[in-house]
Amino acid sequence: MTLPTEPIGSIPRPQQLIDGMRTFGEGRIASGALDALFEAAVADTIRRFEETGSPVITDGEQRKPSFATYPVHGLKNLAPGGVTIPFEDGHTRQLPVLTAGPFHYAAYAATYLEGAKKYASRPMKQAVISASALSLLYPQGGIPGYPRETFLEELVREARTDIRRCLAAGASVQIDFTEGRLCIKLDPSKGLLNAFVDLNNRVLEGFDDAERRRIGVHTCPGGDKDSTHSADVDYAELLPALFRLNVGNFFVQLSSEADRPRVLKILGSHAKEGRRVFVGVTDPIHPRVETPAQVRDRILEAAKFIDPAHLGSTDDCGFSPFGDDTSTSRDTAFAKIRARVEGNAMASKELGV
Repeated sequence: MTLPTEPIGSIPRPQQLIDGMRTFGEGRIASGALDALFEAAVADTIRRFEETGSPVITDGEQRKPSFATYPVHGLKNLAPGGVTIPFEDGHTRQLPVLTAGPFHYAAYAATYLEGAKKYASRPMKQAVISASALSLLYPQGGIPGYPRETFLEELVREARTDIRRCLAAGASVQIDFTEGRLCIKLDPSKGLLNAFVDLNNRVLEGFDDAERRRIGVHTCPGGDKDSTHSADVDYAELLPALFRLNVGNFFVQLSSEADRPRVLKILGSHAKEGRRVFVGVTDPIHPRVETPAQVRDRILEAAKFIDPAHLGSTDDCGFSPFGDDTSTSRDTAFAKIRARVEGNAMASKELGV
C-alpha cells in the first residue's frame, strides 16, 4: 500500500492534433480525419500514462476544446463576449455568453470517458467543469423571458448529470473549481465565492455519501501558457469556503506556493472526518522536471501537517487545460508524472504506509 496519487487531468495535445483542430475549424479537413487524430491522441496518451506507473489515469482531455467549455462547445444559443479571464503575463481567455434559454449541455464528460476506456487497464478519473464556472455564461443584464433562477435550475440538473454519468461508467470524478481564487480577486467581499460554493453544493445534494467519496474538487490559481490568473490571492481567503464543498477529496495546488508550510497548516486543520487532501507536488507550468527525491520531500513536508491517513499527492494543475496551449511538451508532462509516482512511493516507504 502507498499514499494515493492522482493526476489532475489534461495532457498537452500532439502538435498534429492541434493543427488538425485548427484546420477542421477552417473547414479544410473532414470530421472523419479529425476523429482519427483524436483517437490516436487518446490511445497514445493512455499508453504513456500507464507507462509512468500512475495508479489512476485520465484520457488527458484530448478531445475537449478546453476544460471549461466542453459542455457548451457548438451550442447555437451562445455568442462571443462573455467574462474575460486575465492572466499575469497579459494574455486573456474569454468565455462565451448565453443569449437564450433553455440551457443544456452539448456534450457530457462521460462521452470522452467511454471512448477512452477501451485503451485503459487501470482505474480512470474524469474531470468535469464546475457549475459555478458555467454560471458565468449568464449575462449580467439577464435574458428576457428566461430568468437567472431558471437557468441555474437547468445548470444544476446538467452538471449533476455530467457527474452521474462518469460515476456510472466506473470513473472517479474531479470537479474543476479553478475560479475559486479568481472570484475572490473579482469580489474581495467573498460574496461571489460563497455563492459559487452554495451552487456547487446544490449539484452535490443529488449524490449519497458513497458517491461523494468518489468525487473531488480541484483548486489552483489557473495554469495556461505558463501563467496564472490568481496566484496573488491568499489561500487563507479561499480554503475555509472550499472545505464547505460536500466532497471527499480535495486536490490543491501547492508545489508552486511561496509559503507551503503556512498553507499546509490550514489544510491540516481541514483534513479529517472522511476527507483526503491531495497536495500538489509538481508544477506543470515550470519547465524544470522535478526529481523523485524532490517529490518525496514535498510529501514528507505535508505529512508534518496532514495525517497520512488523509493525505495524497497530485500535480498542481492540468498540463494543458486549453486545447491550443503548447507551452509544455508531452514529454515534460509525462516525466513530471513519473517523478510524482516514484516520489510518492519513496515517501510512502518512509512514512510506513
